Amino acid sequence: MWILSWLLHFNPEVRMMVEQPFNVKHADKLLSEDRQAVLPVDQIIEKMGLRRHDVVADLGAGNGYFTIPFAKYTGETVYAVDIEHKMLDLLKKRADHEQLDNIHAVTTELDNTPIQDQAIDKVLASQVFHNVPSIESGLDEIKRILKPGGVLFLIEFTAAESNDGPPMHIRIPSDKMIKMLQEAGFLTTVLELNANEYAVKATIA
Repeated sequence: MWILSWLLHFNPEVRMMVEQPFNVKHADKLLSEDRQAVLPVDQIIEKMGLRRHDVVADLGAGNGYFTIPFAKYTGETVYAVDIEHKMLDLLKKRADHEQLDNIHAVTTELDNTPIQDQAIDKVLASQVFHNVPSIESGLDEIKRILKPGGVLFLIEFTAAESNDGPPMHIRIPSDKMIKMLQEAGFLTTVLELNANEYAVKATIA
């Protein structure tokens, strides 16, 4: 479950449960003040270079921590992609409350979306890749949906011991992530986010 990493980040009681089903009753923790302090959405919007009228795909959208602000900011379609339909149901309720009609929720795997070729200006993949079966297939799918000049903004946990986040054996070190991105044909820039997370801003070479 893509979104599980943030639950692990802020709830020690469920840490080390990566391979177990996500309990939707914990979903509110994904919108907590703790998360907002560690990963402010406005800073991510700035670092992504999100522009008005960008079409966005939020991969691993969960209940919409990033999706809702993106939809307010851009005004264009924001694709909320997640494998857990119950999380997307929560997102839809939040979108309805905010009277947002530009979010398109899609329940699917990361590497098999129904999004058209070269339809997306910005892709966000936050805490996604350490839980996908094939990073290579996921990157191929992102390349397919990105417009020429489009941007992938990827967020992952650092490969350093900490009490927060997923187990070490599934974390992806930044140098390994960069290598895989470059092998997939991306140009990359690594950005520091906080003590436990890094970001990579990537464009197709």
